[in-house]
Amino acid sequence: MNIKKLKNTILSAAALLLSSVIPLQAATTADILFVVDESGSMAGEHAWIGSMVTALDSALIGAGVTGNRYGLVGYGKSGLGIDGRKLAVGGGDFGTAAELSTASGTLVTSGSTEDGYAGIDVALNDYALRAGAAVNVILITDENRDILSGSTNTYASILSLLQSKNALLNAVVDVNFSSDTTSNALGIDGTDAYFEAAAGTYTSETGSNSADAPNSRNNGSIADYVNLALASGGAAWDLKNLCAGGNTADAFTAAFVDIKVAEIIVQPPAEVPVPAAAFLFAPALLGFLGLRRKAKNSLA
Repeated sequence: MNIKKLKNTILSAAALLLSSVIPLQAATTADILFVVDESGSMAGEHAWIGSMVTALDSALIGAGVTGNRYGLVGYGKSGLGIDGRKLAVGGGDFGTAAELSTASGTLVTSGSTEDGYAGIDVALNDYALRAGAAVNVILITDENRDILSGSTNTYASILSLLQSKNALLNAVVDVNFSSDTTSNALGIDGTDAYFEAAAGTYTSETGSNSADAPNSRNNGSIADYVNLALASGGAAWDLKNLCAGGNTADAFTAAFVDIKVAEIIVQPPAEVPVPAAAFLFAPALLGFLGLRRKAKNSLA
């Protein structure tokens, strides 16, 4: 008897059994953290947060994701000794969508030296996330990353942090997006691009591509933020369409909200407890040990 082959067969069977009896359950509630650039050109984006978040929460509730909590991190005030700062929502770290809408009015536009990685670091390390909640980070900035003096944050370390929390990142940035055939997309995920359609609605096309906007302050936003968002399983969005106002901004918000909801309703929570069913494979393991002992005895 080939004991090594038998061991591999049983371990493969156990893994298959586990995958069938312990499916990853999607979360039924969400912790959503806004990480927002506080530099001088961000006033329009700050105003959008307040109107968008209530639409997002209503859509989540309609999809069965309830009891959602919202947090707010501002960054870019490094000139004042603040790299990333918590902003109170409803008197605490987290609040309702309505409270987040109000709290967005406390963001400032006097910051400089904006390091989005510092903001993400604060969001995922300084907030108490619920074990059963989907964790979603929404980064909003019109500039690339300014690496702060003494920072140890890197693309790899922030991606690892996102993955350790089962967190998805959406990046709203000044980047040009397209499908395989059409330019000026509202945003992209890992497979599709989204475009404005009639009367503030949107449509999608296959393919997702990005190119830095022709502005030196944005060069590098793809490497800094877009690739990070896509690698986390999230999406990336062009804030120029948001700032356009009118039907274009309405289409942007509609697409953004719908894609966020689609992400969250299938997203596993921050921590997935292993149910008692995990122990169903124990008899197989014990059987293997018994067979191994019997085989050894037969060879003696």
